[in-house]
Amino acid sequence: MKWLNERGLSYAWVVVALLVPVALLNYLDRQMLAAMKFSLMTDIPDIGSEANWGKILALFKWTYAFLSPIGGYLADRFSRRHVIAGSLVVWSAVTWATGHVGSYHELMLTRAVMGISEAFYIPAALALISDYHLGSTRSRAVGMHQMGIYAGVIIGGFSGYAADHPELGWRWMFELCGLIGVLYALPLFFFVRNAPARPGAEDEQKASPAGALRELLGNRSFNLLVLYFTLPAMAGWIVRDWMPAILKSEFGIGQGKAGVSATLYWMVAAIAAALIGGWLADRWMRRNQRGRIYTSAIGMALIATAMMGVGWSPATGALWVAVAFLILFGLGWGFFDINNMPILCQITRPHLRATGYGLMNMVSISCGGLADWGFGILLDLRIPLLAIFGIFASVALLSIVVVLMIKPKYTDSGPAPAGH
Repeated sequence: MKWLNERGLSYAWVVVALLVPVALLNYLDRQMLAAMKFSLMTDIPDIGSEANWGKILALFKWTYAFLSPIGGYLADRFSRRHVIAGSLVVWSAVTWATGHVGSYHELMLTRAVMGISEAFYIPAALALISDYHLGSTRSRAVGMHQMGIYAGVIIGGFSGYAADHPELGWRWMFELCGLIGVLYALPLFFFVRNAPARPGAEDEQKASPAGALRELLGNRSFNLLVLYFTLPAMAGWIVRDWMPAILKSEFGIGQGKAGVSATLYWMVAAIAAALIGGWLADRWMRRNQRGRIYTSAIGMALIATAMMGVGWSPATGALWVAVAFLILFGLGWGFFDINNMPILCQITRPHLRATGYGLMNMVSISCGGLADWGFGILLDLRIPLLAIFGIFASVALLSIVVVLMIKPKYTDSGPAPAGH
């Protein structure tokens, strides 16, 4: 750790602070779309059905998924900094353009291009944070970055009020966010720097695309992590994308209140869990190289319980019951979400981190797109919510078994000690 002196460690936290607003913007537009669903479907009538709305959500994810490994590989091979800044510029332009669409097909197009821009951000950003933050601060640093994501979801949840306001509307929100992104892109480019090379890094050969793929897919623990990253993420996408509409229809509340109820409370819980879970995982790692794995597994148990509760809550007729289980979901999600990249760092070489995370995104978000689309179809078929959410709860329970099978290979100073 000598290569990262006290000044360098201070700048490592500056990097996290600079990336938090980008993470916020990345997730803000996703939640805005979910929170303003009814306004968009009214203003763009050729969307037509719940299944078509599910396709809009899914197309973004599939584009995002397909290009995530490419974005990750470019960040590993060339410059994480350039990939991050370029992604924000494209995101800003597409967000602004979304506020000017006039048809279902135009909205589909903007969501597809949005997937391209966002595919290049997350793998590069998390890899850059991991470059700067070693084991003693890694989970906390990733947790702080993820707090930007959670804040974006919270703010996006309030956009339903803007959509209902006669002088603002849903288009205004997209235009405003696009302009903010453009203004932030320039200082981001100048102040963010790639991490200094680690001792011995010059001796590590950067893999070709085929070589990177072979090394990652030949790693049993990596394949398990991909599966673990994917299964519960489907539940996460359903909660983000469909919960505002579910609360509105099941509890008879307005679009604004539904958007806030579906995002604010569980995201605040996720922020708290990111702080607690980051501290717990980093501290646990001092005694056991599986500390992050165990912390994540605890979060998954909370997610499984919460999914059953959310599905059952409409039967009570009480909105607070749904919100309470969403808070439990947020606590579990925070423990799970902040440890995925740190666990990846324990099973892959540094030059494969962004590529590996990109592959994880590809599989996870592809399945998330199917989940969104399938959820819309199941709603059209009038399948009970308890049955639908019960499926996702079962998947979360299976995920606990998967993550406990992962075997750490690397520490920050070299191979993991035997017996861990």
